[in-house]
Amino acid sequence: MKHLLLLLLAAIIWGFAFVAQKAGMEYIGPFAFNGIRFALGAVSLLPLLFFQKQLFGTSTKHHDTGFTVRGGIILGVVLFIAASLQQVGIVKSTAGNAGFITSLYIIIVPFLGLFLKHKITLEVWIGAILAVVGLYFLSINRQFQMAPGDGLVLLSALFFAIHILLIGHYAPKTNVLLLSVIQFGVSALLNLAVAFMFETVTLNMISNALYPILYGGILSIGVAYTLQVVGQQNVAPSKAAIVLSLEAVFALLGGWLLLSETIPFRKGMGALIMFSGLIISQLKITRTARE
Repeated sequence: MKHLLLLLLAAIIWGFAFVAQKAGMEYIGPFAFNGIRFALGAVSLLPLLFFQKQLFGTSTKHHDTGFTVRGGIILGVVLFIAASLQQVGIVKSTAGNAGFITSLYIIIVPFLGLFLKHKITLEVWIGAILAVVGLYFLSINRQFQMAPGDGLVLLSALFFAIHILLIGHYAPKTNVLLLSVIQFGVSALLNLAVAFMFETVTLNMISNALYPILYGGILSIGVAYTLQVVGQQNVAPSKAAIVLSLEAVFALLGGWLLLSETIPFRKGMGALIMFSGLIISQLKITRTARE
């Protein structure tokens, strides 16, 4: 239960981060914004990494550092690809379509898990399907039509699903703080490289987007992604995907609280369906033959 709550807290932070990202995009390009906030997220964890033995009674000595470094690099590259495909695709898609398609990782994760011989229970499948139905009502307001960029957004959902599965593989076997610092650092370098090649970046632009960058870097990256890594140490990737998908619900709540946006009945119904999917995914309706 503790690890599920950590994943839920990550979803809450990411949901409210949509408000910060919406504000930040008014002043600075997407790759520069992502690059700076990933770098800030990595730097914010360095003190914890340095003093983790005193704070948590653990250190990197208990883990294979080489394995952790390799995992962090792989996670950073996958995270960069997923975010980039989403950002490029959304230019030629609608916000509703992009939000819905991205969250299809709820279904992609357990589907890919079958090929990795993960045990996917009936409750998880029902919960995932309900979460997708809820997301549809939450994100799509009119007739669903495929936009030119939807294919890229769907591909980004595949990479977000791969990222969740990879965390499920590396998190239980590595030092989670070091793993997080490395993946954020790699993603930051790749984003900043693209930003300096294709975007205009000035100190004035960074200054104007400072508060969204601080939230996006310290909380959305440094705290939330680390909560995801820690939470997935004892939660199956298929269940983690359902919990993390609730960021869409908290994005809706954040818009209502901070931007005075209204919540139509259709969206409220979608949020309730998603929560019901989360609850069902945690039940134990079926029993194994041994039980």
